[in-house]
Amino acid sequence: MRNRVLVVGLDSAPPEIVFSPRHASRLKNFRHLMEGGIYSPLQSIIPPITIPAWACMFTGLTPGHLGIYGIRNRKDYSYEALQFATSHSLRAKTLWNALSDAGKSSLLIGVPPSYPPPMVRGNLISCFLTPDNPFSYTYPPELKEEIESRFARPYPTDVRDFRTENKSQLLQQIYDITEIHFQVLKYLLMEKEWDLAVFVEMGTDRIHHGFWKFFDETHPKFQPGNPFQNAIPDYYAFLDEKVGEILALLDEGTTVLIVSDHGAKRLDGGFCINEWLIKEGYLRLKREPKEVTRFSASLVDWAHTCAWGEGGYYARLYINLQSREPQGVVKPHEYESLCREIKQKLESEVDDRGRLLRNQAFLPHEIYPVVNGIPPDLILLPGDLYWRSIGSIGYSTLWTPENDTGPDDANHAMEGVFIAWGRGISPTLASPCLSITEVAGFIAPLLTVPFPGAIPL
Repeated sequence: MRNRVLVVGLDSAPPEIVFSPRHASRLKNFRHLMEGGIYSPLQSIIPPITIPAWACMFTGLTPGHLGIYGIRNRKDYSYEALQFATSHSLRAKTLWNALSDAGKSSLLIGVPPSYPPPMVRGNLISCFLTPDNPFSYTYPPELKEEIESRFARPYPTDVRDFRTENKSQLLQQIYDITEIHFQVLKYLLMEKEWDLAVFVEMGTDRIHHGFWKFFDETHPKFQPGNPFQNAIPDYYAFLDEKVGEILALLDEGTTVLIVSDHGAKRLDGGFCINEWLIKEGYLRLKREPKEVTRFSASLVDWAHTCAWGEGGYYARLYINLQSREPQGVVKPHEYESLCREIKQKLESEVDDRGRLLRNQAFLPHEIYPVVNGIPPDLILLPGDLYWRSIGSIGYSTLWTPENDTGPDDANHAMEGVFIAWGRGISPTLASPCLSITEVAGFIAPLLTVPFPGAIPL
């Protein structure tokens, strides 16, 4: 019998939902896989964010190795040269590259980063980075026509405008897109040759960001009895049904993995990183904005600025270094001590009620064995990730209850999920405590292909 592995990726799925006894009666297929196989939380990378987390999962490498530190990365050392990650950003060898070398085929659906669609031995549909109305989003290119003919619509790679106050419309869109995703997955599993199939569903991430405050009783904006209180549990029950439909298609030679790239948790508010840098004297503006304003290099007095930051689910801080940045002022021999000074101050910062914020700041060369590309000089996880970074300026405070890029209820968490079931997996095996960079090494022996870091079962 042919050995195959199917990986169902649920972006942002947290163990607190998937593994919780509270939800077990509605997640019968997940529970079936857990009880018949092995499962544990999956440690994500720093920073725990979709890109590069999925790439780390299937290369076995850290963000430092990949030179990918988020969805946007510095192109060069100018002040505004940020570019979005693409499939071209991923130059390391992936698990499906190893399968190709062994003459085996892969089916890849929505695995970030995969736009523009790269060549694979098998079939591929690109990920959430795909723009609206793309010329192509598949490999081979003719797969696009096959899908659109079979399903009478293009494959929707993501939920558009998930930061909206129109929650009813958003919820319907998440369900509609997830339904078509699983229909296409079922079709391709049955119609195409594959040894490894990897499918990533973004609806889980989008429903967390859009509906967490309605679900989590500890969220500062939670209101009992709200009309969307069950939106997230109901959606996971829907996902469980979809997974059950997939399981019904598989033969005994298939191993199934359910994984997520990171978890999710409530978002209490935003920490205004550039306002903090201004307050501490590291960043100076040419003039104070009269209202909340998106951060721009044109607003900065670079001759008197040592550091600046970017917003997001985590913060990226950059040092204005002499001989590196165009108007650098920090002398090279001061660089290390300045980074450590900023790190110490950030980790001592308090929240809006005077409590220790529990910031975590990291120097890339201390957490990654290799540092490629142009990393941030400091990576900040604000408030144990119950807070996000706000890059905009013009606030009268360091903290804000609102996101500066639209409504958002959740941040990412450091632990995702890992479930393995089927051929080669026994519930008598000890459940592994894996990091995300060990997943490819776990899968490789199941497909009898060599891969760095392979984990014998």
